[in-house]
Amino acid sequence: MRGVVKYGRGEGNMELQEVKEPRPGPNEVKIEVKAAGICGSDIHIYHDDIKIPIKPPVVVGHEFSGIIAELGENVKHLKVGERVTSETSASICGICPYCRTGHYNLCSSRLGIGYWVNGAFTKYCVVPQERVHSLPSNVDFTSGALCEPLACCVHAIMELTDIHAGDLVAITGPGPIGLLSLQIAKAEGGKTIVMGVSKDAERLTLAKNLGAEVVINIQEEDPVETIRGLTGNLGADVVLECSGVPAAAKLGLDLIKKRGAYTQIGLFGKPIEIDFETVAYKELKVTGSFSQKWTCWKKALDLLSQKKVDVKPLVSHTLPISEWRKGFKIHEEKTGIKVILTPEN
Repeated sequence: MRGVVKYGRGEGNMELQEVKEPRPGPNEVKIEVKAAGICGSDIHIYHDDIKIPIKPPVVVGHEFSGIIAELGENVKHLKVGERVTSETSASICGICPYCRTGHYNLCSSRLGIGYWVNGAFTKYCVVPQERVHSLPSNVDFTSGALCEPLACCVHAIMELTDIHAGDLVAITGPGPIGLLSLQIAKAEGGKTIVMGVSKDAERLTLAKNLGAEVVINIQEEDPVETIRGLTGNLGADVVLECSGVPAAAKLGLDLIKKRGAYTQIGLFGKPIEIDFETVAYKELKVTGSFSQKWTCWKKALDLLSQKKVDVKPLVSHTLPISEWRKGFKIHEEKTGIKVILTPEN
């Protein structure tokens, strides 16, 4: 079988290569991949500017769903032929305070699927049984593949950010993470404003179609003045920064009201400068969010099954894995929204 392999450290160093078909060990599950999403982290792996540990040569890809093809020893609660998706933690220490309290996404020894252990941009991958989640009958493979970014947003918004019914939630960045965050914020009862730039026109239209009360092209309209006008000069109750753009972080602190909540979801890929005194002067609650854990996946699958979140409108392209370069280019140049790769037969 062939897979997209990051074969060495440094810029690029990624290609489609022949890789050995894996076999599951004890407590492991072999999954036949049916759909795999391209994530911004995959682009960072390509450029070798990601802070998450990677170990080339490694098959990239961590947003996926598929069918269980084989069970390792001691796997009892799953069966061959079952439709599933998987978390991204390939291994954790299991004994640190974070692991013991269920926050294993923060384990210092955590190694990720598609980063350190072979991932999903191929036909088969092997994952620990405790990371596998069965797909509800009404959730298809494409939606199952997008459960990973949805779970990340669930963690950031439902678990780390207090949104109350009627809160004005400002979302910077109308990419996949921003559009998923929009739907979660609405499910929590928030009123949403989504912001982008001129080249995000299609994404802003989609945000409106997904229920955003207001969309703003910040190159044509002053978002600070608009939000002040909507809030009696107070500002947004909550800011969700989803773009990973330094200027958006600065804008977010300008948009938010005193004693408001700011959550950083997007990753910048480098250090940024920010006026942290604003946090003090406004008495802001600032939260960072990283990855996901079991509780987020449970909620994310419930949201999909209950039709409170619809991920399929975000999928702009479905490509065979042989066209991974095209998919990466679409993602990086923002000429689409979400790209799904399908493996070779």
